This record gives sequence, C-alpha cells and structure tokens, in this order.
Amino acid sequence: MVESDEVKNAETAGGYAKEMSDDYKRRQAELVAETLKKQDIAICTALIPGRKAPTLINDDMVHSMRPGSVIVDLAAEQGGNCTLTKPGEVVEINGVTIIGLFNIPSRLSADASALYAKNVLNFLTPMMNADKQFSVNWQDEIISATVLTRDGAIVHPNFKPASAA
Repeated sequence: MVESDEVKNAETAGGYAKEMSDDYKRRQAELVAETLKKQDIAICTALIPGRKAPTLINDDMVHSMRPGSVIVDLAAEQGGNCTLTKPGEVVEINGVTIIGLFNIPSRLSADASALYAKNVLNFLTPMMNADKQFSVNWQDEIISATVLTRDGAIVHPNFKPASAA
C-alpha cells in the first residue's frame, strides 16, 4: 500500500474507487513492480465505473516475474489491469500464465460448493462411530482446536473473555 494522505479519500460515497493522482500511480507502480518480482500470484481487481480498467501491471513487470507465476485479471472484461491480458483468454507470456477469462466468479461457485461440502464431510466423518452415530472425541486435537463452545460455556482460549483467559 502506498502511504499517502490521498488514500483517505480514495472512495466515492458509494464505495467505488476514485482515480488517484499521477504521483500516486507512479509510486504504486514502483511498489507493484518490486513486489511482483517476489510473488507467485497476482490477482487484479481494480475497476473505475464507466471507464476502462486502470493498468496496474505492465509488460516489464510481467517479464520480471518468475516462470510458473500466475496473474488472475478479474478486470479483463473492462480491458484488464495487466497490459498483456487477452480478454476472454488464458495466455502464457515468458512462463507467466495470465488468466483473462470473463465472469470468473460464475466459473467457481460449483467448485467452491463441492470443496466446502468435501471439507465438511472430512471434518464430520471421524466423529461417526461404527454404528453411524454421532460421537465426538473431545480430546481429539482437531476437535479441541475447532470447538468454540460446549455445554453453554466458551471453551476455545481465543474466544474466552480476557478476564477468564
């Protein structure tokens, strides 16, 4: 995050981002360029209503990233935040994959639901005894690390009131 007084007024009353000054954008670009050299993934989401998506990642920045890195450009439908995004496509540039697919959230909901369901199943299955009855082993390290309350009392140390901890 670029430290600046300008950040205090970076949103409209409706919660949308405002366009920042040229000086802010320059300092932001320098920070992004240095950060991207060390990252394996970048997720771009910057949009300004009614305008083309602002450029946040330029060609040089992409070429500075390690092979195998990924850029997910969620602003692809408005031109993208990366200069090398091909709206509607997935491309590889110098070993860096740039995902510019449209409407990515609609592509993930089924997978996210299936993943959540599998996680819940894997969490609950060990709590079923041989007769398929729910039976909790309160000493199990996973149970003790995840239970928040028991018998009307807060039992997880991170959620106990400060005076009870």
